[in-house]
Formats: sequence, C-alpha cells, structure tokens
Amino acid sequence: MTGSPPQSGTGRPFYLTTPIYYINARPHLGHAYTTIVADAMCRYRRLAGDDVHFLTGTDEHGDKIAQAAHQAGESPRALADRNSAAFREQWKLLDIRYDDFIRTTEARHAGVVQAILRRLWDGGEIYFGQYGGQYCFGCERFYTDREGVDGKCPDHQTPLVYLEEENYFFRMSKYQDWLRRELEENPTRVRPERYRNELLGFLREPLQDLSISRPKTRLEWGIPLPFDDRFVTYVWFDALLNYVSALGGPGEPRFERYWPTVQHLIGKDILKPHGIYWPCMLKAAGIPLFQHLNVHGYWTLGGGKISKSVGNVVEALALAETYGRDAFRYFVLREMPFGQDANFSADALLERLNADLANDLGNLVSRVTTLHRTLSRDAAVPAAPVADDREMLRRAIAATRAHVDAALAEFAFHRALTEIWSFIGALNGYVDREQPWVLERDPRKGERFLQVLDTLTLGLAFLGIILEPFVPDAARRIREAIGYGEEPRLGDATLDGLSDRTYRVTRLGGLFPRIDLGGRRRPDGRPATASRPEPAVAVRPRSPARDASPDAPTTPEPRDAPAKPRVTIDEFRRLDLRVALVLDAEPVPKSKKLLKLTVRLGEETRTIVAGIAEHYAPAALRGRTVVIVANLEPATLMGVPSEGMVLAGSAGPVLSLLTPDRDLAPGAVVR
Repeated sequence: MTGSPPQSGTGRPFYLTTPIYYINARPHLGHAYTTIVADAMCRYRRLAGDDVHFLTGTDEHGDKIAQAAHQAGESPRALADRNSAAFREQWKLLDIRYDDFIRTTEARHAGVVQAILRRLWDGGEIYFGQYGGQYCFGCERFYTDREGVDGKCPDHQTPLVYLEEENYFFRMSKYQDWLRRELEENPTRVRPERYRNELLGFLREPLQDLSISRPKTRLEWGIPLPFDDRFVTYVWFDALLNYVSALGGPGEPRFERYWPTVQHLIGKDILKPHGIYWPCMLKAAGIPLFQHLNVHGYWTLGGGKISKSVGNVVEALALAETYGRDAFRYFVLREMPFGQDANFSADALLERLNADLANDLGNLVSRVTTLHRTLSRDAAVPAAPVADDREMLRRAIAATRAHVDAALAEFAFHRALTEIWSFIGALNGYVDREQPWVLERDPRKGERFLQVLDTLTLGLAFLGIILEPFVPDAARRIREAIGYGEEPRLGDATLDGLSDRTYRVTRLGGLFPRIDLGGRRRPDGRPATASRPEPAVAVRPRSPARDASPDAPTTPEPRDAPAKPRVTIDEFRRLDLRVALVLDAEPVPKSKKLLKLTVRLGEETRTIVAGIAEHYAPAALRGRTVVIVANLEPATLMGVPSEGMVLAGSAGPVLSLLTPDRDLAPGAVVR
C-alpha cells in the first residue's frame, strides 16, 4: 500500500485489478498508464463511498526472468526482488494508492495455484501429452502458423523457435462453445466492443488445449506442479491466478465479499490470455466469471508501440518529475480515449499542461482566491448566491456529475475530464461576464460583488471534490485554499451539500505554472531544457526598454550572467517596489509581445505595458498580484502610456512573474 491507506468503505464492494507486471525490466509509460487508470477509478469509487479493493503486483516466473537473470549474472530471485521493488517505488512516487501488491513468488500465491491445479487434475481437466510448435520466448507461448508473421512473433518481431516436448495440458478446447455463447450473450463482458469481437474472431478457429507446464530440465524457475514435481507451472497459468490468490481463494471471507464484483484492467497485448485462457480456467475450476474485462490500447511513439521489448520506452517517473505528477496523470487520462491507441509526445503534454491546467483551471483558482483576499478582505465567506446564480450552478453541478458517472462506468476518462473542463469553462465565462473586479470598485454594486464571489467559491468547492480522482494533489490544494477541511465525498458534491458550510479563503496562485520552452526539443521529442522554473533565476523588469523596438527579441538573462556593479543601500531605496493587483489585461494592437495591464496600487489605478504576451494569456493575469517598479519614469509604447514596470524571474526560456506568497493588499511596499 502506498501513500495514506485508503479507508475501507461500508458501501458496495468493488474489486479492480491491474495486470501483474512482468519484471524482466523496469516500469515504463505503458505500465504507469494502466496503473494510473486503475488508481483514478478506485479513487472515484472510494469518493462515492464504495468498499474498494485495488490489486496490483508483479509476475516473476518464467523463461524471460531466468534468461534476464542469467544475462545479468545473478539469480532469478535477486532480479525479481530488485525489479519488483522498482515497481513499488514507482507507484509510491506517483501516489498510486493500491490496497494490495501481490508477487507470484509469494507463498500465499503458490499455495492457491497448487490447490487449483490439484482440483483440475482430480477433475480430469488436465492430462499428460506431447506437443511441438513454434515458440516465442518473449511471449512465453506457442504460436500457430496462422498467428505468426513470416516466421516471427507478431509482437516482438523475433524469429519463432520450434520446440517439441512432453507437458501437461489443460482441456481448454472443451470450453470453446461455452465461451463463444458467453461472449455473444453478455456483450459488455469484454469492453470496448471491438475487443469482444476480436475474441469471437479467435473462437471461429478450433481452440487448442493449453500447455500448462514446462519441464524442469529446461526451466526450474516456477511453481512446481502439485502432482508431478518434474515440471513447473506455465507462467500464464500461474500469473492469471493472482487475481484469486490475492483474496485467499474460494471460501475465504475476502474472496466471497469482493470476487463477485471483480473487474480486470489490461492492455490489448494480453487480450488473448485474459479473454480466452482465463475464462476457461475459471469455468473449469468452478469459479464465477469476472464482471468486466476492460481493455485499453497502446501508447505509441513515432507510430510504433512503446515497449521494453522493442526498446523505445518512455520513463514515466522522469516525466512526472519534470512536469509534476498531476500534470502527467492528467495528460495520460485525457489524451487516450479508452480502448484506442494514443501517440505520446512532449509537445502534446505541454499543450495540455499550459492550455487545460495552467490557463483554464489554474487561472480560475488564482482569479477567484485572489479576488476574495485582496478585494473583499473578508475571511469568512457566506455561501448565498442569488436565485438565478444558484439555479445555474445547481444545473451545472448536477449535469457534470451525471456525465462523469456515465463516462467512468465505461472507463471513458477522457470523456469525464472533457465534462469537468466544460464546467471550468463555464465558471471562467461567468467571471468574464460579471467582471467582479469592476463590481468591487462600484459602491452601488458591492452586494452583487459578494454574490458573484460566493457563486465562484461554491464552484471551486465542487472542483475540489470532483477532481480528486484525476489530479489529487491539485484537488487537495483547492480544498485547502477555500477552507474545505473535511474528507471529500461525492455525496457532498451537490449545491445543497456545498452551500451548508462557511468557507475561509486564502490565495492560491501557481497551481499549475505555465511552461514555455521556446520551441526547443531534443531529437527524441523531450524538452531541451528543464521545463519548470529553477530556484536560481535572473530577476528583471518585464517592460520593453525605452530605446528598443517594442517587438525586439527579449532574450532571458542566463543564470550564470556576469554580476552587475554593486549598488549602495541608498541607491536601492530609490526604487519604489510595490504589490499591484491586475484588474485587466489585453493585447496591444499590432504587437506580438506586449500586453496592456490595468493594475491597482491602494486606491490608485495605473496602466503598465509589459512584454509578457508570449508567456501569459490575458485571462491568466486578471486577478493576480504582481510586483512592480512604481516610480519608473512614464513612457509611451505603441501609443499606450506605461506608468511602471512588472518584475519577473527567468531561467533560459522559462519566465515567471514575481508574486507574493502571502496575501498583501495592493500598494503594499516590497523591501
């Protein structure tokens, strides 16, 4: 279990499994995506009050492990211990909150595997025989002539090797007609539908019995057969039973509670073992079938599947460290329509981060919390929007919840997030229409100003709950910023549930800092420079030089730029640095780099022209507090008067406006 232990619910049981990951190499983007999907689903079901059991783990037996260990000059056990630990560490750093992590080398798993093998042997479901065929060591299975491609494995593109040996076989062909009827009569058993149809296509050809053992003369690294210790169990027969062994097996209380609700989550590359072998194994063992087999597509890179076997892996942890784990999590959930393939690129990730997270969500949170603390100066916020606003918000919350519920029932995370971002867009549109910064300055409209802020606060409270499964760190920070101190519950995410409380708002800026890399990329598509602001940055004014062309290039100062001449304390005191509130921002006509800012210092309002249009959208600035040089000689730029200079930090192409980390009133002195 990683992170804070999830609380067991008293509601409906819900059991979700990821595949157990093969530990012949370290985790990559494909593993991370599957596990993030499972984590998001389980967080949502916990949010709804369900009693969730989330299982993941590692698959540690078989030819590939033995071969990888031999090549590394170590024992299979040592390799398994090291690489299994790498998966657990990866999930810890990504804040994956599983309930159980199973390893197929554990005694609890081996005991259940041997018990089920014994049951099948005693029931006549297993027999001894001889088999020869084309074998892939990467997949650890035999391929028929029809399945191979030019004598190669269709997945690994490596030559198939002919093997002939005596083994034990499971009478899988006995269940072909039953499985075909099961899939035809239960169209949601495997979803999306295209994968059910693919399985039905497999079943049009005669189903072969399954070799479920390997002789110890060839492979010793596995679970011994309970009825013949000359053989170990075939890795797929061993691995699939983890979903049962993790609950203790039939008859155990946990198994009886959770198994009737089990849903599996897999990638399409392991569809046949999970969609053909596994249901036949369950049927033969007298264990009820899973509720749903949920199948996702491949992540591709340059048109090819991302795979450790192919060697084009994308390191998930490196991406999360670079861009933030919430941003990485949001990208993979939003970018891949569940069941389809999706292409990974750093450009697409940055576009999602800047457009959806920084501009839409981060900007909304910053605007609303800044308006509360610097305009209303009221710590306690009554939740009392007027009737029209209340009805608008009630409908929007109810519709968003209904759409998210429907989407997640089908694992359609991209649809769920699209609906939530529609809600965010509606709130941003409401801010633009009502212009609360204008209402606050008009004494006749002070009541309307507070009504608008109350409506927006309730909207943020809803986002602090509904975003929990998708961007949990950001959701928690939103709740903290508005004083929502309770554990989030989906049942509270209604207008009435959100209204029956008092909110104490503190400013929250920079929820998702915007990233600008200046278009530079490495050949592999990764950023050419660190993409998040670094601690050591150059601080400089962000208005164009008085003697420069307004659209001249503004190259950031390097971090190792030569030191400037020292100044005396008296010279420094001549600068009047002040906190300013941005009331409005708009592009300067005919300029690509300039924005016209309307800012407030105490009771005074000023106009400042700043060369930040390539780094900040106007909407992202409204309601923010910045630091300005207030006693700069006025100038006119592109026909617009400028009465000050905005300060920013820069490191390479990354630029970040300076802003106080605590609430300071407009006009406060910076010293």
